[in-house]
Amino acid sequence: MPPLSHYLILAAGLFAIGVVGVVTRRNALVIFMSVELMLNAVNLTFLAFGHFRRHIDAQVFGFLVMALAAAEVAIGLAIIVTVFRGRASLQVDEADQLRG
Repeated sequence: MPPLSHYLILAAGLFAIGVVGVVTRRNALVIFMSVELMLNAVNLTFLAFGHFRRHIDAQVFGFLVMALAAAEVAIGLAIIVTVFRGRASLQVDEADQLRG
């Protein structure tokens, strides 16, 4: 079985990739996917600590985070599709024009 540090390094790498994606990109869909990647990295950390400390609570919490991520995907994609239909662009810089 791999040690806890391997899981934490993997989670830190995934989280860093997500942060870079949020900071550097202007496409709403790429930013949305980067946020999901960061959420999954945190979920991996919870599950790794729960497994190594032998607590079932972390696995339950991980399941709840996955359910939250599924709801976020449904709502977030609906908002992105609505914005794309109205503006024909997914650039975040143009989102300030949505104010009415």
